[in-house]
Amino acid sequence: MQFVDQAEITVQAGKGGDGIVSWRREKYVPAGGPAGGNGGRGGSVYLRASRDLQTLLDFRYQRRFQAQPGEKGGPNNMTGASGSDLIIDVPCGTLVYDRDSGSLLGDLTSHDQLLLVAQGGAGGLGNAHFLSNRNRAPHKTTTGKPGEVKELRLELKLIAQVGIVGLPNAGKSTLLAALSAARPKIADYPFTTLTPNLGVVRRPVRDGVVFADIPGLIAGAHLGVGLGHDFLRHIERTQVLIHVVDASQPDPYQAYEVIQKELAAYSLDLAQKPQIVALNKADVLDPETSMALCQRFGDPVFLVSAVTGQGLPALLQQVWRVLDQAESALSGIPRTECQS
Repeated sequence: MQFVDQAEITVQAGKGGDGIVSWRREKYVPAGGPAGGNGGRGGSVYLRASRDLQTLLDFRYQRRFQAQPGEKGGPNNMTGASGSDLIIDVPCGTLVYDRDSGSLLGDLTSHDQLLLVAQGGAGGLGNAHFLSNRNRAPHKTTTGKPGEVKELRLELKLIAQVGIVGLPNAGKSTLLAALSAARPKIADYPFTTLTPNLGVVRRPVRDGVVFADIPGLIAGAHLGVGLGHDFLRHIERTQVLIHVVDASQPDPYQAYEVIQKELAAYSLDLAQKPQIVALNKADVLDPETSMALCQRFGDPVFLVSAVTGQGLPALLQQVWRVLDQAESALSGIPRTECQS
């Protein structure tokens, strides 16, 4: 499935039905009079969040949506039927912007959440509405109001509690596969992962936690270099970041600093999120090198191997602790000793 996280669409609400001119001419009714009914309301357009969708791909093939118009009024003061509302499903995590003004209309984060984006037009008035003591036989009616037309920009930000970041080939996808049932593409060349991958990691207590593997972060990612500029937005909703560093490369700390600079350049809020450093591929290190790396990194750091499973239980325990703190007090990460 192709991953699409931005789209532009046009939505148009239904026009209200017209009011009509009609008269009562019933055989045994002595007094006639105006009996033209009002038109029905036009259908409105809503966006609805759905957990069954993961991408905005459908909007590549259909970009215009229109709700039903209301029907015109009927005789005997009958109001026309209202047009059916149009409900468009989008993935949870979709931000909805007015394309012309750039204003944020809504943030759809929970399943079945509805957002009204275009109001249907009001129905017109029939001639019965204009009956008065001074005008006993009105011929006046009004037409239905047009429905709203909106140009919308949709932007998807994945809803994950834990984001996995790092340079290409640091082992992010391997780590996600080791922790969850996700099976992302894994290979020994850069940019193997071209779209964010999601995996649910079982927690000892409560529901599972969604982890997101964010691809393509390299130096200059915030400026559009590589793939990172397209996907940095997907970790803005996360509560904690796992920063995966390839511990087998010549200078792991330099790799760590590259990602830190990109996060800060993209968003200060993103750079200030709680982070846990995972020094991956620790199974190929000797004890002296491992100890030196632990001393150099000042953040909570764990020696892990996504291939052998070394250090993963301790890493997850720290993730659960940080999530508990973030959910209860929104406090920072406590400093811990390097563990493996």
